[in-house]
Amino acid sequence: MPSPAEGAPLRITLLGGFRLTGADGSVRIPAGSERLLAYVALRPGPVARSDVAENLWPGASEARAHASLRSALTRLRGAGCCRALDTGPAELALADGVAVDLWALRSLARGLLDATETRTLGTGEIDGLSQDLLPGWCDDWALREAEEWRQLRLHALEALAGHFAGARRYAHAVSAAGAAVRAEPLRESAHAALIRAHLAEGNQSEALRAFRSYRALLREELGLSPTPGLLGLVAGLRPDGSRVDGHHAAVTSR
Repeated sequence: MPSPAEGAPLRITLLGGFRLTGADGSVRIPAGSERLLAYVALRPGPVARSDVAENLWPGASEARAHASLRSALTRLRGAGCCRALDTGPAELALADGVAVDLWALRSLARGLLDATETRTLGTGEIDGLSQDLLPGWCDDWALREAEEWRQLRLHALEALAGHFAGARRYAHAVSAAGAAVRAEPLRESAHAALIRAHLAEGNQSEALRAFRSYRALLREELGLSPTPGLLGLVAGLRPDGSRVDGHHAAVTSR
């Protein structure tokens, strides 16, 4: 893989796996330096060198951790990747113009949750919100960030399903809700979003099928039953108003 051409824009990908790309494609990163770039790229502003050293080399002494940080920076410079970072005596930050995929999708997710997103959205946004952050990375800091992103993106996918359903873009609504279900099969709010998308389109049989599939999975995996809130979504789909989960549908009509 090539080194980044001088002056070519750089992009750091954190979702679905780490990559540094330039105008000519993927850029070779020295062993161990991916973690340094990823750690800084997770934060939109400068990061204290002491914070980077402590988190990337948690088992080392302070002196050893700072020495390891200096070595990682030297390896980046040797590979021609130094222009991805602004290095100061006390702080590190991404250089101006370096793009990070997570930032745009994090902003999108928050806009969906705040109901302030006004752009025309589509499958690209569903695909982006469907990706895990740094999959396979086991560092404590990476796992914390991955879990925070997982929660944010799941809520965002559910909100996106409602956004599409409200715009009568039902196929997209089902796709967004389905992505949330695949990401966390036992998450009731994801299944509720999928059922609502089917109902919005008038597909009652699909809504019942989705409900029954989740009910069976929940019983098999956890020995639990759906909550009254979820039961209420499908209570009116039986002609006689009969039970859908061993409980009278009337309990959900409050």
